[in-house]
Amino acid sequence: MTSLNHLKTFALLAAMTALFALVGHLIGGATGMAIALVLGAGVNFLSYWNADRIVLSMYGAREVSDSDADPLVRRYVEDVMELASAAGMPRPKVTIMANDQPNAFATGRDPRHATVAATTGLLRMLERREVRAVMAHELAHVRNRDTLTMTVTATLAGAISALANFAFFFGGDNRQERPGGVIGTIALMILAPLAASLVQMAISRSREYEADRVGAEISGDAPALASALEKIDTFARRGAVNLAAERNPATAHLFIINPLAGRGADNLFSTHPSTSNRVSALIERFGGRQAAAPQKQTRRRGPWEPPQGPWG
Repeated sequence: MTSLNHLKTFALLAAMTALFALVGHLIGGATGMAIALVLGAGVNFLSYWNADRIVLSMYGAREVSDSDADPLVRRYVEDVMELASAAGMPRPKVTIMANDQPNAFATGRDPRHATVAATTGLLRMLERREVRAVMAHELAHVRNRDTLTMTVTATLAGAISALANFAFFFGGDNRQERPGGVIGTIALMILAPLAASLVQMAISRSREYEADRVGAEISGDAPALASALEKIDTFARRGAVNLAAERNPATAHLFIINPLAGRGADNLFSTHPSTSNRVSALIERFGGRQAAAPQKQTRRRGPWEPPQGPWG
């Protein structure tokens, strides 16, 4: 699984870089393509090492600990640490976002450098077992090594959109000399970000089902995850706006539920599978909706952990 996810990540980076180069070619021919390739390599490097910090800063996420003054935050930190230990994972950094919309995401290039983030709305509006189930889902993304791919795509998609917009607004008179002229430039501005978004959507949707499954196993409480998904989706639909997500739509796929104003339909243009489909998949795999007591798990050594010594 780890090697397959690495392969997917490198394939995605290659696809995004190729798209970056294509946009550069349409902007400035061979010279533009060469410049775009250099920029693309720089963005890839930056994304690998710093994309998590970039995304966390977008949402004003602050690191918290079990000594926080807020009892809800202390409980949240304690639960994340307990879940990570039970799953045999390195303990991640735990952060909080000041936002009324209940939601959460995980980021980081590997399990040893992972961070989970939850909104204040999630801690206030959901029951404790539901919050635990949501964070178990995010830890599943970490264990499955989805976080690198999902965070890198957010950064690259934003860069591609910015480059396409640059081509339209600052391209100058040479737009007439490009393939397709002005019409081609307008098409580029629309289609390049769309292509990047479609790659994001296809990847993130398939990984959400798997993270639901693994997260339910980590928490031992599939009904709580199903309930949490429905509650978060309901709040998002009723107008609990996430302004940071609205300003950075390329990051929407990171969250457990789409933070943007959408209908959650399971179609080509959704960043997430429909919530009803996800809940149905959980019920089909784990049984009915009745409450389940969390299952005690035995700590397992993760593939990232050295044979001896600390996590590193």
